[in-house]
Amino acid sequence: MIPRYQRVLFWILSIAILLITLFLLHGCHQAREKLTRRRNVTPLAAPVAAPSETVRLALADDATGRVVMSEREVALPQPSTARAQALLTRLIAEYSYKNSAHPLESGPSVDDVFFVDLPLHAAEATRSSRTTDSTAGQLAVVNLRGSFADHHPSGIGVETLTISSIIGTIYANFPRVQAIRFVVDGHQRDTLAGHADLTRTYRVTNTESRTPAPELLP
Repeated sequence: MIPRYQRVLFWILSIAILLITLFLLHGCHQAREKLTRRRNVTPLAAPVAAPSETVRLALADDATGRVVMSEREVALPQPSTARAQALLTRLIAEYSYKNSAHPLESGPSVDDVFFVDLPLHAAEATRSSRTTDSTAGQLAVVNLRGSFADHHPSGIGVETLTISSIIGTIYANFPRVQAIRFVVDGHQRDTLAGHADLTRTYRVTNTESRTPAPELLP
């Protein structure tokens, strides 16, 4: 016959093991939630006091190596710089969605976008002063987040698709923009993730329905 003190010790140990198991399971659950929150850090769009409008996003597809235009209903601010930043942020956010054709990690991607008026051609400069600024093209400077560039997948194909996607989106929504430059955290960076050149100026063209090969300006 098992002594009484041994039976009591057995049940005490069993209860202690059960409590430790529950504690470990709870800790694992909390750790999983923290990791999930850390990966899903795509910023929510701030409320915009404006009606939704139809915009065009140049979405990349890794399987086909092409860019396809898609329409979205988005509420955007009116100032051009804030508008461009919000639009490109929405574009990159699409790639963090489940089953994305061009999967990228979620998180802040575009800090801001600047527009600089390009000088008129010599022939245009001789026109009368009645010529308006609307005849001049613009250079867009896209300031990417360092965290976005650091975590972007490396490879000439995937990096080129991201660049072409941004170029095509700007082409579709900002008709005055003729060229685009990229900086990262406000500074020049050699490549996006080891391949796509960020030191050059890109010509803004329609990158839809063809194998993307962004055109470089001298």
